[in-house]
Amino acid sequence: MSFFYGRRRTPGLIVALALLLLAGTAHAARTLDTAYGDVEIDGTPERVVTLYEGALDSAVALGTTPLAAVATRGGDSVANYMHDHVPDIAIVGTARETNIEAVVAQRPDVILASSNLSEPQYRLLSKIAPTVVPKGSSFAADAWQNETRLFARALGREDKAEQLIEAFDARAEHIRAQLPAHTEAAVARWMPQGPIVMSSRIFAGRVLSAAGFETGNDGKIAANRPHSDPLSLENLDRIDSDWLFLATLNADGESALAKARTSPAFERLDVVQRDQVVPVDGQLWTSASGPLAANAILDDIARALGIAAQP
Repeated sequence: MSFFYGRRRTPGLIVALALLLLAGTAHAARTLDTAYGDVEIDGTPERVVTLYEGALDSAVALGTTPLAAVATRGGDSVANYMHDHVPDIAIVGTARETNIEAVVAQRPDVILASSNLSEPQYRLLSKIAPTVVPKGSSFAADAWQNETRLFARALGREDKAEQLIEAFDARAEHIRAQLPAHTEAAVARWMPQGPIVMSSRIFAGRVLSAAGFETGNDGKIAANRPHSDPLSLENLDRIDSDWLFLATLNADGESALAKARTSPAFERLDVVQRDQVVPVDGQLWTSASGPLAANAILDDIARALGIAAQP
């Protein structure tokens, strides 16, 4: 093809065509390394369905608005901190059970799922659309960062993923610099049958660690479990720490704290005596994952400590 008219060049046309060619190849076909083998994705997906809290969080943080998601644990919609981001999103199941017919109805270009997705479910979903399942355990130290990178590659937004991770690292380091050395923190959920201690390997524990807290309770909770069994009153000292973030799966954290305070054993804890028990949203602190959740937890930490949240 010639870009000449007689002997005159048309540089504007050449530039425009070059830009079109670049746009067409910017998100060309790519191969993703996933838990169930290579997954091919072509172009930029526009109809995205997420079947995992961390996938929804990452997709939105990366600049995509998914069509559908699963309800968060303990709720019938997405987590509270996500409501304003996706107010009209369709719900196609729960963390434990996906409504396949509802997924089909969304006509997805890509499905972003959890590392816990079973192989039979994967085989079924992959017949609907390319299904991306992260490799490795969600308890891994860098799980949410690697998931964000994988989902970003699926969506054709790799550069944005690194920006999000670097911004989180800078914020976490800023808080760490303001935190006294050797400050311990624990996360617990107050349940009717007694409090449970959340493993330091869960997402919130890793965010606390990045912000400078000592969170090690790995010897107290089985490696494959996100939390302990309910504690008896005699064992409440297991939630004692410099700071205790007390999570509930409903919006009324203050009510849960008031109920906990009716227990003399709870009132005797050093962290209670120091008035450093912080009610937090359990949907965020014990079920969420992803860049938006990481920054929301940093906001809660900074607010609790009364320190600057931003560099």
